[in-house]
Amino acid sequence: MGSGTSQGVPVIACNCVVCCSENPCDKRLRVACLVSDGETQIVIDVGSDFRQQMLQNRVQKLDAVLITHEHNDHTAGLDDLRSFNFRQGFDMPIFTSQQVLDDLKKRFAYTFAENLYPGAPRFEWNIISHENNFSIKSLEIIPIKIMHGDLPILGFRIGDFAYLTDIKSLPEKEFSKLKSLKVLILSAIHFQEHHAHFNIQEALAFVKKVKPEKTYLTHISHTMGLHDEINPLLPENVALAYDGLTIISS
Repeated sequence: MGSGTSQGVPVIACNCVVCCSENPCDKRLRVACLVSDGETQIVIDVGSDFRQQMLQNRVQKLDAVLITHEHNDHTAGLDDLRSFNFRQGFDMPIFTSQQVLDDLKKRFAYTFAENLYPGAPRFEWNIISHENNFSIKSLEIIPIKIMHGDLPILGFRIGDFAYLTDIKSLPEKEFSKLKSLKVLILSAIHFQEHHAHFNIQEALAFVKKVKPEKTYLTHISHTMGLHDEINPLLPENVALAYDGLTIISS
């Protein structure tokens, strides 16, 4: 549902060739992913563009939310989950780490009040860690510890699909969770070195080690370059993700 960095693409007040591109593949909302097996439907991250993403993708049902980490481009849309509260009649289950919950208690204090005002979003908080797998209805979730610079965050494996955004490194013991993947979604911000994100060279080296059947790169900056110019340069089993990309896995 979104494949851009924390600023999105186009970037405010930027007139570079990417930000001025008319190609829909160069227009990137903040990173987010919708996962469904036909019975259970969840989203990974609810960033600043969450409302727009729900409307664009005509999402009518949401069973739960996974949150990778506390940064604004992954959590700022929490308030808009109340639309699903009203429609579905239950507190939205949210699965995330204690670290994230502690941060959100400060930033969204009104949602934790003892007496919530009418119309406030209502959440059911579920604390998870990379040490324990869990289920959301029919979906089996394997949390994966990744490092976003010095910040420990979570990635997720669901079946033969894995989602690792905002990654700079992966503890060696976590690699066993990535065996025999059909699809890997992996962040790669641009070509330059970055203190907290894979650049494209690091992402491609990671792909060689993990060996998924197909990899889509996400969390892409406007400095990566034009989609139609960069995509043909990538290995055959790697492609740039884009907003609206749909992946069907048997």
